[in-house]
Amino acid sequence: MNSVASASTHPFDKLTPDFIMDAVESQGYRCDCRMLVLNSYENRVYRVGIENDDPLIAKFYRPKRWTDAQILEEHDFTWDLAAHELPVVAPLKNTTGETLHNYQGFRFSLSPRKGGHSPELDNLEHLLIIGRLLGRIHRIGAGRPFNERPKLDSRSFGHECATYITENFIPKEYLESYQTLTRDLLQQIDERFARLESVPNIRVHGDCHNGNMLWRDGAPHFVDFDDARMAPAIQDLWMLLSGPEDQQRRQIDKILTGYCQFYDFNPAELQLIEPLRTLRMIHYSAWLAKRWDDPAFPRTFPWFNSVQYWGEHILELREQLSALQEPPLQL
Repeated sequence: MNSVASASTHPFDKLTPDFIMDAVESQGYRCDCRMLVLNSYENRVYRVGIENDDPLIAKFYRPKRWTDAQILEEHDFTWDLAAHELPVVAPLKNTTGETLHNYQGFRFSLSPRKGGHSPELDNLEHLLIIGRLLGRIHRIGAGRPFNERPKLDSRSFGHECATYITENFIPKEYLESYQTLTRDLLQQIDERFARLESVPNIRVHGDCHNGNMLWRDGAPHFVDFDDARMAPAIQDLWMLLSGPEDQQRRQIDKILTGYCQFYDFNPAELQLIEPLRTLRMIHYSAWLAKRWDDPAFPRTFPWFNSVQYWGEHILELREQLSALQEPPLQL
């Protein structure tokens, strides 16, 4: 297993409080020296106090993850949604209309601060409201494609991730089990996607869990479109489901009751729930592995990269192999 890289070698080490405030002030603001680090690992996000005004959220992008064009497509998508009066948090434009800024080698954006708490996903009325909002988002998302941002597929989220884990991280005692298991899983996933090749890919949020929704005044605000990409619509719905099958059926029925008021849903997409869940699990482990040289990851995820972790991960993947062989969720 890989070892932790020296904390002094990572680019994010340059993000000291003075550096962050200087970057924000380069856009014409005056900081009041109050700052709070917010939960974010892929990027670095801070709430920065502004003199005589509301705080701003400063997001510093991980170097080399997205191109400028890909980040700007995300920004354009959120502004497109905001222009249709949808409750999303879009990055602020400066005096020349720019949303992506550069400061001493770092790209960053500034956004307004929105308060709120996570929605109650076991509350069917909350799911109804979220479904309505997602239907509106997808109606706009289907209007035109991303040209720069990638598509969610089994190659990038499955095959490439499994190969990276196999070659770099998996303990020897689990190597054969992991290779065999991921091969069988990805074969079934590829076959499922091939059967549903006619299901369209649209612009979606991409990481639609309750941590990326802020509930306030009876409705959610969607935040953090950093994982927006082309994908089937169900990608933004399945992470809202939990519990046994009968509970999930009630949840998806309620979500789609609101969703279909604004955008049509193809029930065939329900067959992609377990494939997408499996891809997310494989991708998540590879994401942690690829970020292991970032000191924030060993500190925040100390259970990762241990023999126990990989044993439990393989057990979860075996359960997914069984789930893929079960009939898909039905309305």
